[in-house]
Amino acid sequence: MVKIDPVVQKWTDRFGNWFNEENKEGSFTSLLELARMDKKLYPYKKLFSPLQINSLTIKNRIVMGPMGNISMCDETGRPNDKMLQYFFERARGGAGLITTGLIPVSHGLDNSITELGDLTYFPRIDRSRSVFMGWRDLAQGVHSFGSRIFIQLTPGLGRVGNPQCLLTKMKLPNSASWNPSFYIPQIPCAPLSAGRLKKIVRNMGQAAADAKSMGLDGAYLHGHEGYLLEQMTNGAFNRRVLGRYADKEAFGIDCVKSMRERTGKNFPIMYRIDLSLCLNETYGEEMKSTGSLKKFINGRKIEETLVFMKHLVAAGVDIFDVDLGCYDNWWLPHPPASMPPGCFLEVSAMVKEYFEKNNIKSNKGIPVPVVAVGKLGYPDLAEKALKDGKADMIMLARPLLADPEWPNKAYAGKVNEIRPCIGCQEGCINEFVEGGHPQCAVNPRSSFEHIYPPSPVPAMAAKKIAVVGAGPAGIISAVISARRGHEVTLYERAPKIGGRLIPGGTAKIKYEIENYRIYLEGLLDRAKKETKLTVNLNTAADIASLKNQKPDVIIFAQGAKDIKLNLPGAENAVQAVDLFLNPSLLGNAKKIVVVGGGVVGCEAAYWLKYEKGCDATVIEMEEYVMHHACTANRTHLIHYLKKAGAKILNCTRLTKITKEGVEVIRNVSKTVPNPFITWHPILPENIKNPLAPKLKVVEKTETIPADLVVMAAGGSPDNSLYLQAMADNAALEIYNIGDSFSAAKVLEAVRSAYRLATRL
Repeated sequence: MVKIDPVVQKWTDRFGNWFNEENKEGSFTSLLELARMDKKLYPYKKLFSPLQINSLTIKNRIVMGPMGNISMCDETGRPNDKMLQYFFERARGGAGLITTGLIPVSHGLDNSITELGDLTYFPRIDRSRSVFMGWRDLAQGVHSFGSRIFIQLTPGLGRVGNPQCLLTKMKLPNSASWNPSFYIPQIPCAPLSAGRLKKIVRNMGQAAADAKSMGLDGAYLHGHEGYLLEQMTNGAFNRRVLGRYADKEAFGIDCVKSMRERTGKNFPIMYRIDLSLCLNETYGEEMKSTGSLKKFINGRKIEETLVFMKHLVAAGVDIFDVDLGCYDNWWLPHPPASMPPGCFLEVSAMVKEYFEKNNIKSNKGIPVPVVAVGKLGYPDLAEKALKDGKADMIMLARPLLADPEWPNKAYAGKVNEIRPCIGCQEGCINEFVEGGHPQCAVNPRSSFEHIYPPSPVPAMAAKKIAVVGAGPAGIISAVISARRGHEVTLYERAPKIGGRLIPGGTAKIKYEIENYRIYLEGLLDRAKKETKLTVNLNTAADIASLKNQKPDVIIFAQGAKDIKLNLPGAENAVQAVDLFLNPSLLGNAKKIVVVGGGVVGCEAAYWLKYEKGCDATVIEMEEYVMHHACTANRTHLIHYLKKAGAKILNCTRLTKITKEGVEVIRNVSKTVPNPFITWHPILPENIKNPLAPKLKVVEKTETIPADLVVMAAGGSPDNSLYLQAMADNAALEIYNIGDSFSAAKVLEAVRSAYRLATRL
């Protein structure tokens, strides 16, 4: 039997069905009530009280969490204006402490970090003085708003780094021991030699010293999530038997001591750590039989982590933030939309209790603050966590991408004006995974602060603008256009705004989508009072009525239409969108087949399984389900669908719907990927895995019993009105954006709407 920790098992088990729990503490009756933009606890006295870290005083308890600043630097690694303005915006927004994304110090030592030609997409603070100017400018700019900034340093990426170094440089990626690459498990990662590790330790000290000289306020070690520092300090990955670094604590302690020696006693050092990898508790007996997991059974236990943290404090650490998990269960360290609010508060509370019970003090003789992380972007929830003593500070990462003004708005009691994160991770993670840089689905200015000012520039000449469709694209284009001085009329055929956000926010795990829809309602209401914006609900626009208004500009944002399959019996199926809007269509059905394994199909299956008590089977004709969704989001749903007994059949195409169920043709070859694999990701399509097995085709016709068939085959742009308007010359300027241009995601809809509206 795989050894598990009962406490960790309890935590991981509840992350599938958390929304059915009740929380009877205080005035809140359920977890979902904690995840609303209310202000029952305003004013937030605890959240906006100062805190001491080493000799540094932070003005409030809000920490901007680290998010990778990938490709926010020039090719030498010097922070560019994109990166500087991005951080200045969060400092101006009121965060007390800013932390950067990870900055490797092991170029030339960890093979996966540096690109060909000695280029990098990571910001650097090593190798050359040519990078220093960017860091000095960054520190000075953040300080001008009264905020502090820590640089997050990492000894390396190890097995979670890019394994393409094997193909491009003919060098194996590295790790603590022989471990499989996370991205391509067929590629082994070679252990770093003791000599290389000692160089990395020296580099950590030098980087911290340079950071201090550049005016940065502290250094922050990236010791969680399965990066190299975690690999060296956790028995799951470090199986060395000889030398100093066979001791699982040694490398982390050496790094801290090197940094402390080079920076002196008054320079704050922060450490990010996970209390448990949760691998045994996530996968159970599967750990013993799965090639890329079976080496990782002997992970660090909670008690070992707490003792390690005690020793890290003795070595010089002043403050910790703490979470759970690693890349191989990536929904834990990167909690997606479907995870509960405040998901790791019990983790930070456990660490605080241990520190207090054992009277653990920093080298300054003061208590060691513990920072809570994990879906805390709700001011009431954040304040309650601090008042209840579950943490000393609150870390907000993605919420500060969504709204850099989160702290200022919370302090002023303008909670309903906070633009909420929707947990999609399409901009903040998937953008740079696919080759871009971090962005935000709901905030089109994130990482574009150097281009777009905080307030849109007034238009040189006011125009009369008609906007068709009140989904995200229509609303953003209408509001921004109106705020620039244009006269705008927004038409929506439905009785309320939101478009696909309305069915998209039905399931309990989609609470953040409904929060965003409510925010958009408020955004429209404020704009109607402050600008020349008119909103016409229950109004289906047509070309004749639009032309009668004589607009200068028409923006079509009609959205998408559901794809309907031309197959026998298809008329007996119900569209997933319609089912979300009208759950009574479910009737008494208990056996459901969902056709389409994209995001909507898997979310529908989750909703049917966990909220409606149905047996759900998802069929998908492609190799992978939820392809192109963020790894954390897709794996969380897939893992807990499996735990609930749902079925996923990939490489399976629908041929017929009958009264008894569905007829499908399924590829039953052993080369078909296991759809329930969550311990490594789907590679981007432009990355070829030469070691992947070839997919063979062995097809078999099967019948799957079903009381109801739910179609989730995707959507296509509804651009018919746009094309008609173009043919009829309905206005001098005609644009088509959002889903009616390309049925895609909130990210594309909001980004295109904002960019268009700022240029009209």
